[in-house]
Amino acid sequence: MAGKRKENEAGSSNDLRVDVLRVLGVLKVATADQIQRLSSPHLTYRHTTKPTAAKQKEARTASHRAAVNDLRRHGLAVDGGRTRGGEETRLLTKDGLAAAAIDLDREMEETGGMPKSAGRSGASHPMTVNETVIALIRPKPNLNKVMREPAEAVAAARAAACAPDGIGTLASYATEVALPMKGTWKNPAIGSARADVVLTAPEAGVPLLFIEVDNCTEEAVLIAAKFDKYARFFQRQEKDTDGTEKPMWRTRWSAPACDEYERVHPPVLLVFHQAGQRSARNQMARVADLARHHWQGRWHPQGGYHSYDRCIPIVATTLEELREHGPAGPVFWRFGRDHRQPLLDAIGNARRDAYLTRRQAAREEERRRAEREAAQREARRPVCADCGQKFTDDRWEAIGYTRDWSKRPSHPHLCEDCQDRAVAAEAQAEADERERQEQERLRQQAEEQAAAQKAGGWLSRFRT
Repeated sequence: MAGKRKENEAGSSNDLRVDVLRVLGVLKVATADQIQRLSSPHLTYRHTTKPTAAKQKEARTASHRAAVNDLRRHGLAVDGGRTRGGEETRLLTKDGLAAAAIDLDREMEETGGMPKSAGRSGASHPMTVNETVIALIRPKPNLNKVMREPAEAVAAARAAACAPDGIGTLASYATEVALPMKGTWKNPAIGSARADVVLTAPEAGVPLLFIEVDNCTEEAVLIAAKFDKYARFFQRQEKDTDGTEKPMWRTRWSAPACDEYERVHPPVLLVFHQAGQRSARNQMARVADLARHHWQGRWHPQGGYHSYDRCIPIVATTLEELREHGPAGPVFWRFGRDHRQPLLDAIGNARRDAYLTRRQAAREEERRRAEREAAQREARRPVCADCGQKFTDDRWEAIGYTRDWSKRPSHPHLCEDCQDRAVAAEAQAEADERERQEQERLRQQAEEQAAAQKAGGWLSRFRT
């Protein structure tokens, strides 16, 4: 026991250290509070009898702070400075990122590099990114681990457990992902876009979603300019391993294949946190106006929907609304629409889906109707009276031809092969009959000649 404590002086367990590695491997920099809320949400409802909120936080984050300290002693984590609220942040070293990549089942390149001086500037943006990920995942507490807590804490935990689900798990997210307009994934060209968060959760209906976070401190024109980079990245073509050329992003992420109607780029979610002086609502409206040429669709009169071929679906919300309602709440504004929707509806195109469903249903009904007609036609198809085989379409058409009786088949109750054999047999029978008649004629002729000769002999005797 003493040896184990010497190796891990803070006394953390392997599971706790893995939790820290996984969270920091995704978020890059985080506080102990954020690590705890993501990896052990039940602890949020523990220690509620502590006299102050600060004491409660200190108690519920103690285990993960110990795990971070042990990782730091092993050279896997380092201090990342403090947030503007005074909380310590942690981040992983290069070795820590390699260890996190193993636990997350990712390539080392997918984990990204160490953030530089994140805490020295207050880490306001990384913290908002982390809070966005937490609000999207909405980690559910294990009720079995809080049943001995006070009734108020149990009720709060039960309400959180019964709330609408979030989207994906921690492994569904990646942060600080380069989107190279030129260069490679590992070495993108200067000026390439860099997504704050990338979400891949096809099991939840979100195959691919890019997320940009703003604290309402950046000018709207700069935010809108990011979509120029996104558009260039989405349009970049590259050969895949099978030799076919496709959009570069499809060589890394799976997404629904392009259909015959439109090729929509992956959606982008903007999350505004009302921390700066700019109004979040005004930011949304301004960015929507400046980036209109990227997201505006074209009306499809036949289908009754907007086509977004080669457009970027852009959706916006605030962190406060996302925290309160989650991704299932009607708090997401799809640029170009006049109402707010749940996230899945906002990034989708319900009218287009309904049109495609109707079109598919019509095609399916046409197919079934054709099958019924084919079955009925097969039931009427004639059968050869000789061999019992069904008539071919050509044979069926031939026996039904009545305009020119000279071309009508001689044996409409027989198939083509049996008709050929019947015609040949009839021809042979006719030849045999002609032969018989010829033989009969010759026989009669011979008899007549014999009779004539006999009659001529009697006549000559009589004259004599």
